[in-house]
Amino acid sequence: MVQRRKPILGITMGDPTGAGAEIIVKALFSQEITGLCRAVIIGDAAVMRAAARIVNIPAEIRIIKNVDEAEFASDAIEVFDLGNVNMGTLVRGRVDAMGGKAAYAYVEAATELALARQIDAVVTAPLNKEALNRAGYAYSGHTEILAHLCHVSDVVMMLVAGKLRIAHVTTHVSLRRACDMVTKERILRVLELSDEGVRRMGVAEPRLVVAGLNPHASEGGLFGTEEKEQILPAIEAARAKGLNAAGPLPPDTVFLRTMRGEFDVAIAMYHDQGHIPMKMVSFDEGVNVTLGLPIIRTSVDHGTVFGKAGRGTARPRSMIESIKLAALMCGCS
Repeated sequence: MVQRRKPILGITMGDPTGAGAEIIVKALFSQEITGLCRAVIIGDAAVMRAAARIVNIPAEIRIIKNVDEAEFASDAIEVFDLGNVNMGTLVRGRVDAMGGKAAYAYVEAATELALARQIDAVVTAPLNKEALNRAGYAYSGHTEILAHLCHVSDVVMMLVAGKLRIAHVTTHVSLRRACDMVTKERILRVLELSDEGVRRMGVAEPRLVVAGLNPHASEGGLFGTEEKEQILPAIEAARAKGLNAAGPLPPDTVFLRTMRGEFDVAIAMYHDQGHIPMKMVSFDEGVNVTLGLPIIRTSVDHGTVFGKAGRGTARPRSMIESIKLAALMCGCS
């Protein structure tokens, strides 16, 4: 039997004022992750060293300046150290421009490493959008940063928790604007990228289903015209390209049917339409995947956990699942 190479995952530390570093340490020393991959933390060694003390895990923090310097010892954490956090002024649990600036730098460095094929995938710990903007980076989140750094414009957010996968036509925009962005062209692209992404997750013949925008998927036009004018034409175009796409189906049942196994991925029209069912059933273990990038990227599906930062009590489940999914998508696990 041929032994597959363990993928090298670049894990960004996230905002240093949050609990990202703590959940990373916990995740890397969990039985589910041990031996699954080779991890390089892109962050600040001093913060990681403090996090190991906070969660009471005696990990050696090894500073590296190049990925090929990593030894990947079982009792150590390799840190691609940017050294950009002042521990003397760091206040955990508080929005700070320093944290936003540092978090951006970690994502930027990880993306460069992934594009250079020095790491196989990027896994991101949470950053804070307010801190990011205070630092001068006018982005609404990781997805937009990664699209900019990778020079792509067409990306899709997919949430994953076990068999429940939900891709989004729109994300961080107002609901009013989201309705205007529900177009045939965008929906078709989301279907194409979702099909491709789910295949990388091990599903050979993905079954896709599209949620309606309006109640009851407009009930034959009684509650809106988007289903007839934009959504159905997109589905028909996807079928013409060979995709197994169904819908539009009423959004109040389509996610339950997907979770029960009727479909492999559901397409939500806007942010909360997809996020609410995901977080209702898998609040602690959801994974955020960005499709449409030239690199693999997974992320925890939660924020910086400011309320637990520095206490060692933040749960690592979402980070564990993010690492597992990234390894799976690399095809090396």
